[in-house]
Amino acid sequence: MSKYPIFLELAGRRVVVIGGGVVAARKTQTLLESGARVVVVGEHIDAALRTLCSGTNAELIESKYSKAYLTQAVLTIAATDNQKLNKQVYRDCQELQILCNVVDAPELCDFFAPAVVKRGDLQIAVGTEGSCPAYAGHIRKMLDKIFTDQHGRFLTELEIARKKIFEQLDDPQSRKTILGRLVNDESFELFKENGPGAWRDRAEKLIEEHKAKTL
Repeated sequence: MSKYPIFLELAGRRVVVIGGGVVAARKTQTLLESGARVVVVGEHIDAALRTLCSGTNAELIESKYSKAYLTQAVLTIAATDNQKLNKQVYRDCQELQILCNVVDAPELCDFFAPAVVKRGDLQIAVGTEGSCPAYAGHIRKMLDKIFTDQHGRFLTELEIARKKIFEQLDDPQSRKTILGRLVNDESFELFKENGPGAWRDRAEKLIEEHKAKTL
């Protein structure tokens, strides 16, 4: 059965990572970047993970695992090298109805973390439903070469233009038409070759043209 792909808002929300090693550190870093309130639980927490969490809102709990640490979590990641413990974390999450991901155990996952290309607010996620994460990583590397920082800056300009369009035009079809012209390849090439100033002028012109048609 196909999985439901989403971008989840985790800012300020409790996420628990079970484990204190390299894999736990990698998962924690991504979660911190999303603004999550991360709680790391591990009998032994590596120095690198401590350094990563220093100065952040992450909470480090150097302790044996307890189900109580899952309280109020929106999701949990089990990243230990103890498969028996990982399975226990998964069972506890099922009982508490908390989404759980057990690293390298697709059968014990309610969700999978995709391979991601990020350019500003632009995020491109690649998933294989846990079948072969290495292939998702390979595709990410391919996309990494295609999408540049300019795509991220282009999206920033699109966001500004979109707000103006919705403020100045009431007609849904006009909004759709302008946005369609602003997001296409020709528009991106104009932005890339002539800079944001020329691109904004074009966006303003399109808005004015459609405003004139509605008068």
